[in-house]
Amino acid sequence: MKIGIDSYCYHRFFGDVYPDQEQPEKKMTMQEFLTKAKGFGVDGVSLESCFMDSFEDGYIKELKAQLDEYGFDRVFAWGHPDGLERGKNPEAFQEMKDCIPKAKLMGADVMRICGSSLMFRNEPHGPQLEALTKQIREAIKIAEDYDVKLAFENHIDYTVDEVMQLIENVDSPNFGVNFDTGNFLRLLDDPIRGMEVLAPYVLSVHLKDLMVNPEAAKPTDWFYFGGVPVGEGLVDNQKLANILNKQDFKGFLAVEVDHPHKDWMGREEECVNRSVAAMKKIVQNLE
Repeated sequence: MKIGIDSYCYHRFFGDVYPDQEQPEKKMTMQEFLTKAKGFGVDGVSLESCFMDSFEDGYIKELKAQLDEYGFDRVFAWGHPDGLERGKNPEAFQEMKDCIPKAKLMGADVMRICGSSLMFRNEPHGPQLEALTKQIREAIKIAEDYDVKLAFENHIDYTVDEVMQLIENVDSPNFGVNFDTGNFLRLLDDPIRGMEVLAPYVLSVHLKDLMVNPEAAKPTDWFYFGGVPVGEGLVDNQKLANILNKQDFKGFLAVEVDHPHKDWMGREEECVNRSVAAMKKIVQNLE
């Protein structure tokens, strides 16, 4: 099993700054992120499309050339922050479909997609899943043409059973899961059970670790769980990786830190460094 980094670890430097975070002194380009990732000695990267300067072929080809030079495995990650907005945003749906050939052009066999977000999680899920099933069935035809697999992520919106329902509804070998180890916990859904159910369908992984932020009032608050280095929080990522290993998972574990715990504000470099070290140990200790 391999390890990697998702570009969202550096979201502040790409201009996505939360209200309780400070603006960085300097912004980062995707090319600079790739160079930084190379310095960490990882095997792959997950690139958030929202941080790409362009979807033009020339820009995508430049990224591919750098990815190829570094020998990186890669995932094209589409859908931050609200994805398809529970199937009700036709512009987002068109963009998602248009990105499938871009993922292939970048050399990515897997494209992460999001159906919704925590913004809509309290609305009835039945109509959402119905709308998403229809859209994904249409998009999967394009994905099959380009030999790209779409990996659906629980974006703090759908439970394990609901994600499984989508997989069964779409019923395509080109549709699976981007398993985010922290987002199920944020839904108060057991990530271990989630991996036991979804492991056969996992195409890519966001490895998160979380701790409780004492300022949060209740577990359903977005800031209740804050990001910490892998191995230093509540998520048993070793056990999750062990379950995945038994399915002969061939992808890479990409550390992702979204909203940091208050003790880790402004410490992205240290957080990623410690996470990479922890992930190397996880891979070494696989069962």
